[in-house]
Parts: sequence; structure tokens; C-alpha cells
Amino acid sequence: MKPPSQNSAAEAAPAAVEAAAAPKAAPTGTQAIDRAVAILRALERGGAMTATEVAASVGLHVSTAHRILRSLCAHGLLGQSPTDDRYQLGLATVLLGRAAAEQLGLSAIVSHLEALRDETGETVNLGVRVDDEVAVAASIPSRHPLRVENQPGVRNPIHACAMGKTLLAFGDGRISVPEPYTRFTTTTLTTQARIDRDLERIRARGFAINDEERSLGIRSVGAPVYDDRGRLIAAIAVQGPIARMSEERLPAIYAAADRTATALRGVADSIAAP
Repeated sequence: MKPPSQNSAAEAAPAAVEAAAAPKAAPTGTQAIDRAVAILRALERGGAMTATEVAASVGLHVSTAHRILRSLCAHGLLGQSPTDDRYQLGLATVLLGRAAAEQLGLSAIVSHLEALRDETGETVNLGVRVDDEVAVAASIPSRHPLRVENQPGVRNPIHACAMGKTLLAFGDGRISVPEPYTRFTTTTLTTQARIDRDLERIRARGFAINDEERSLGIRSVGAPVYDDRGRLIAAIAVQGPIARMSEERLPAIYAAADRTATALRGVADSIAAP
């Protein structure tokens, strides 16, 4: 059999990239949907991108990505800057987000988180696991001028935040990305072995502590949130400067977070990640 020519190999390369990017088990009829969702997620994480950048991000040929981008724009899910041709999430995603927040009952969840913020005086976050990250579903900032703020939708590395370590300790403790994990400070845990030892301490203690592992001077306490059937669905974190989050305060802060987690049973079921 004759080996393929260099031109044939070059022409086959984009197709190979697309084949690798497509979900292997996805039926043909859902492939376009999977690709469109991948593009939306890429823009959610990375901000505005050109068609070439989007294609590289999701592993598609530029022409294929461009075709999907045009369709998403036509439906208002994406917009395109007239100055630099970059694509970003469109107004329709904002409207979908608002409708989702109402249907998911986020107002009831937020009232519990606000009560926890008022009791502890610190920023309170609720997050769910998405692969090897924790997506912030809701965040209530502290009333103190010096505070930590997180916008809903922001994703944090699972190994370097209290919510993430909570979800690892009381759920699936494995991380799929290769070691060493990203280091943010000198106290960041960057290997599975070190994380496993910390998870044992978390289970014995009952709550997670992030001690300047993502940001210097910031400490947080995490507590698990379960549904009515006892399944882990989310985590709560109380987060603030070390000057106010002293080690002596941590058990009391966890106790308050745990009461809130209990109150969220049955209320927060709908925010569980797929």
C-alpha cells in the first residue's frame, strides 16, 4: 500500500482534530449541540475571542467553529464586536440566566446565605463542582470595607479553595488534571498525596479550611450541602481576611455554615451541577 502524500496528510489534519474534539459516544444528531455548548462554555471561561481562538479552544476547524458562531449570533446567544470581530456571550444568555435564577429558586437560597453573612460578618459563597473546578452559584459579600468578593459564574480550582476541598473530602476525592496542580501560594497543595492527607483531616474535623492556599492573607471555611436524599450537591464557604478569620473563630464559623447547609436541604437541590 502506498503511503499517503504530504498534501493528503495535511488535508486530513483538521478532520482529525474535529474527530478528536467530538464526544465519542455522542450520536450524530447531537454533535452540533455538543459543539455549540463547548463554544458557549469556552467563551464563559475565557471571555471574548476571535473565531480562530474559539476554534483552537474547543478543537474544531476554523470553518466549522465560524459556522456555529454565526448560528449562535443569529439566536442572540452570542454577540460580535464591531471593532475587533471578537465574539462574546450575548444578551439572550443574560435573559436565560435571569429566568434560570427565578426557576431555580435562587432568591430563597440567597436569603439563607445573607443570614450567614450577617451572623459571621464575612463573605459567603455557594458553589458546585464542574469537572476540576468549583463554579460559584451565589455570593454574598461582607459588609466590611476590606472583604473578599466573588462574582457568580466565577470558577475556582478545586484543589485551592475551601468549597473545592469540601467537595473532594465528602464526594469524589480524585482530580483528573495531571500533577503537579497549579501553585498559587507557598501553601497550595499541588499533589494528590498531599491533598489526600488533607482530606483525611477534613473528614475527621468535619469541615475544610483554605489557609492562604489561593490568596495570601485570605482564609476560608467550607461546609458540605446535601439534598434530602443525602447526596452531596454543593458546598458553602465563609471567606475573609486572616485578621478577622482567626483560628479560634473557625469552629464557630463552621457551626454557623453547617446550620445554613442544613437549612438549604431541599431548597438547593436544583443548583446541583449535571
